[in-house]
Amino acid sequence: MSSLPSNKSQAPVKTLDDLAELADYSFLDNLTPDPAAVASGEDYRPRQVFSGHYVTVKPTPIKAPRYIAHSKKLFEELGFTDELAHTDGFRQLFSGDMSQLPETMRRVGWATGYALSIYGTEYIQQCPFQTGNGYGDGRAISVLEGVFNGQRMEMQLKGAGRTPYCRGADGRAVLRSSVREFLAQEHMHALGIATSRSLSLFVSYAETVERPWYLEGSDSQDPEILVDNPVAISTRVAPSFLRVGQLELFGRRARSQQHPDAMQELEQIVQHLIAREYQEEIDTSQPLSEQILQLAVAFRGRLTTLVANWIRVGYCQGNFNSDNCAGGGFTLDYGPFGFCELFDPAYQPWTGGGRHFSFLNQPAAAEKNFAMFCRAVMPLLAQTPDKLPALDEIQSGFSDLMESKMQAMWAAKLGLEHYHADLTMQLLQLMAHSYVDYTMLFRELSALPTDATALSKAFYTPLSEKLQTQWQQWLDSWQLKIAETGDSQTIAENMKKVNPKYTWREWLVVPAYQQAELGNYELIEELQAILNNPYDEQSPEAEARYYQLRPVALFNVGGVSHYSCSS
Repeated sequence: MSSLPSNKSQAPVKTLDDLAELADYSFLDNLTPDPAAVASGEDYRPRQVFSGHYVTVKPTPIKAPRYIAHSKKLFEELGFTDELAHTDGFRQLFSGDMSQLPETMRRVGWATGYALSIYGTEYIQQCPFQTGNGYGDGRAISVLEGVFNGQRMEMQLKGAGRTPYCRGADGRAVLRSSVREFLAQEHMHALGIATSRSLSLFVSYAETVERPWYLEGSDSQDPEILVDNPVAISTRVAPSFLRVGQLELFGRRARSQQHPDAMQELEQIVQHLIAREYQEEIDTSQPLSEQILQLAVAFRGRLTTLVANWIRVGYCQGNFNSDNCAGGGFTLDYGPFGFCELFDPAYQPWTGGGRHFSFLNQPAAAEKNFAMFCRAVMPLLAQTPDKLPALDEIQSGFSDLMESKMQAMWAAKLGLEHYHADLTMQLLQLMAHSYVDYTMLFRELSALPTDATALSKAFYTPLSEKLQTQWQQWLDSWQLKIAETGDSQTIAENMKKVNPKYTWREWLVVPAYQQAELGNYELIEELQAILNNPYDEQSPEAEARYYQLRPVALFNVGGVSHYSCSS
């Protein structure tokens, strides 16, 4: 796969023609298309896809698209000018219209199939054919891959219409979920967490779809009404969109020899994952069996780091199925996600997610996904069975590595050089009993308080006398450890680098997409500025508005504290 020479600077990308010069479609060029796909890409009926790595499909443009926002930070990183986002060519492509692209760009996109496993168990029931051959990208269509400022990136439209994997759905995304994903991806990047990124957001007020939703102020777990929603298309960007679920699909086909090329297709997609995500970590001159072991080690390292960071900032994926687990080890698919405000180890924003995907169970969920990854690549070691024990050892070492990174994370949040189990467990127990805000507590601790009353801003209810005493005892013990660690000013500064001040608070995001439905995007812009600088001390006005506890009236409100869907 080509990349820009390191000594060659990229000219600013001002137009779609400039963008076209950087197109480079390694996924399409190196992998196998579905032999039943149609060249036009007009392939929208649900059907089984029996082989191949992708289906060519043309996006369905939204009607009368209107620009809402783009990520200025990502544009800068990719070498795009801000003016590009306002050109007709950019608007057409990233609202789903590929009909007028320059000759060097493909005029069809591509969707991929994958398997579904939930917490380590493979399922085929969600496939309409009960075979697993109809499960995949139902409304996500990649439209461009290229090398931008030396970085290979793929651009994928979310909400771009039906694909053969749509399972009878309309393939659209609504404005509400699109605003959430657009803001959340850039917030996670600003938090220092590996993630897909947000390029742009377009809406149509001429096209709506019905979705179930909650009555205002409802505490119901399930939506009560159908609501008309403006449709939108957000574009997400990543080095690749290869998932564990994709590897599982091809691993399953190889194990059962579903077609003559099944093993070859598994080998191709594993090699492509290495090329796209792990070029600098894996020696591709080695035999494939050795590359697979190196891949397992590298992916394990990234995945454990990712999940430790999720917990560091209070993020809960909600639906951490294997198809939502990126092979590159970054956060992918912002559906029913949430950020823990009132601390609860079992916090889960998705009503269908259960405790297995809850906040502090995410390390265990990640281990299940890693086990499915190992199972998927195992057929490629059939000819070198002496390598299987090494893969088993890598898999069995996941929990120890995960625990090590969790311990390092808790130590960093508390400003300590080393993890102290008793101190950390005592703190978590106190937090669980005290109705405390997760983000605000650790930010307030970053000032190294010596008196428990200094933490009062982080509590939703006043502490009982007993709890007040217990908090003071804990603070006294913690301060002794701090004194052993080093200079207090340096410790406080380091703690503020890992404990954000500003976090995603759903009740503050809801007004942004509600106003956007009326054509007002000012609050989206304001949230971009706040969420993209989460560790900074911002203006007094920003602090008064965004550094505060959730109002009691907004607890247990559907669409704020929990979701039953994410469309």
